[in-house]
Amino acid sequence: MEKIKEEYSVKVDLIHFPLHPETPDDGMSLEELFAGRNIDIDAMYTRMKGLMDAEGLEYGKRTHTYNSRLAQELGKWADEQSRRGNNYNAIHDALYRGYFVDGRNIGDEDTLVDIATNIGLPKDEVKAVLADRSHKNAVDADWAKSREYGVTGVPTFVAGGYSLVGAQPYEMLQQMMDQIKTSATESSP
Repeated sequence: MEKIKEEYSVKVDLIHFPLHPETPDDGMSLEELFAGRNIDIDAMYTRMKGLMDAEGLEYGKRTHTYNSRLAQELGKWADEQSRRGNNYNAIHDALYRGYFVDGRNIGDEDTLVDIATNIGLPKDEVKAVLADRSHKNAVDADWAKSREYGVTGVPTFVAGGYSLVGAQPYEMLQQMMDQIKTSATESSP
């Protein structure tokens, strides 16, 4: 996203989406998640690994999926703190690493506290946010907005009336942004 922000001078808003909200607190194996859906987990991993490698991002071989609801609430809090002048945006990269690289359970409060404090966020504030669920309504609003946008998977990129679903090569994002720019130019008086 940093490349897109720099290349096109756009503002990026993260909108959370309820991907597998039924996932139990202790997670679920990928085999269980995809049972009966004719999905080749190894092929899916190979595709994602290739896309991440092409962008210079790490990607681990996860065996489980975890409920991301609490992580989303923590992310909303961090975004709010960043707008107030605290630079807490690193939480998003740390959560990505924890989940997609290290295979950690980002639905577990202790794991989230560990991830957040390892990047320097204040432990007492993180624990309070998770215990109080103070950003539950903000995540609920994001989930509603994602439904309005017709989001069915992650990531989904929405801009200028266009959307791009799924992990895509950077060139696909560029094509979408160029199309938006072209459409805006053509509709200008």
